[in-house]
Amino acid sequence: MLRQMAIKAQGQAVPLTMQFDKFWQWLQAHCNCILRAGTPDVVLFDHDDFHWHLASEDEFTQLLQLVRGKELVGEIVVLSSEIAYVQCNPPEHDEWVFECIVESANAREAAYHFVMAHEFDGDDDSPTRRWTH
Repeated sequence: MLRQMAIKAQGQAVPLTMQFDKFWQWLQAHCNCILRAGTPDVVLFDHDDFHWHLASEDEFTQLLQLVRGKELVGEIVVLSSEIAYVQCNPPEHDEWVFECIVESANAREAAYHFVMAHEFDGDDDSPTRRWTH
């Protein structure tokens, strides 16, 4: 569990970090637990009438789609080759924010974020199992 994995350093929790591939595999099994997702430019919000669809276009391009029935509401293209790592800070108001970090020589920014209803559980490696919250 994330709470068990977070390390205390000088009284402050250190964010959990992981490789994007591990996060994406976990996210696919927990797509029903996404509350919202976005980039610095756009945010998609969950709704009772919507569902999330995650797919891989190729090895370096993933798709996050918000769908109502068969109608596409919104889509975010995730360029995983640019992501250095994913980090999760301790939760605020029972929401777990996972940020996909892109680093360059001059900057470090959260290019994508996923707000989840629960913490990361690294023990669940089954991509075919679906969780609902």
